[in-house]
Amino acid sequence: MNKSMVSDESCHNTTCNDTLTVNGDGKPATSIIMFLAGVVGNLLALFILGVHQKEHRSRSSVFCILVTGLALTDLLGTCLLSPPVFICYARNLSLISLGGKRLCSLFGFAMSFFGLAPMLILCTMAVERCLAISHPYFYSVHIRRSFAKYTLFFIYLFSLAFCLLPYSGYGKFRQYCPGTWCFIDMDATGDDQANLVLAFSLSYSSLMALLIFAVLVCNGSVIVSLCQMHRSQMIRRGSVGSTGRRRRLSLAWFGRGEEEMDHLVLLALITVIFVVCSLPLT
Repeated sequence: MNKSMVSDESCHNTTCNDTLTVNGDGKPATSIIMFLAGVVGNLLALFILGVHQKEHRSRSSVFCILVTGLALTDLLGTCLLSPPVFICYARNLSLISLGGKRLCSLFGFAMSFFGLAPMLILCTMAVERCLAISHPYFYSVHIRRSFAKYTLFFIYLFSLAFCLLPYSGYGKFRQYCPGTWCFIDMDATGDDQANLVLAFSLSYSSLMALLIFAVLVCNGSVIVSLCQMHRSQMIRRGSVGSTGRRRRLSLAWFGRGEEEMDHLVLLALITVIFVVCSLPLT
């Protein structure tokens, strides 16, 4: 059996673990679209955040710092992961053929890191909004801009340490079809350390699932709190006799309510996108 036959057979395998060429079923168009969408979208987000801060001439809020961290992290991941994929398509070589097992492991580490870190930031954003709406006194006393900066630092540190575990033998990275990307080994069939390989993949997926659940719970709590705030303000407005006082209360609530709704809508949209992208693989 010659090399081309082996390569064709491995391409039809569920992992393409040892294939040396790009599977013919893989198309570069999807990767190009994802790359352009990631770069343009994140640059646009950073531009809007910069314009917003300049217009209001104020220091960035905790939420804005977290959003900026999320955009920068996602942009960096897109710019680091896409070029090797494009080279694989251009030269019709798989990652292993292009740079050996070392490149595959490095790509798998980057994939897992830039999957985990943004999800942790998104979860932090959801918790921050939940505290700001549901526990405003605690939030005003304890949550400062330094909280966002330290949290981002610990998120990157934890994600780095967790995703480096396969290099210590706890887990493994392998190549997947069409041969242009590597990720955590989720099969471990025939592996000498199958238990450790599966344990790491289950740890990663369980952590991601827990974060998704936490984001959904926090967002649900924020929605309930906003509805309760609106209802209490409506009742209070109805009990006030003065028209001028009623109008001031209305404007005060909507001034704050619109800002909170903006944060909630943004958080909800980001959550939907991350869940759709990460949940199937998780």
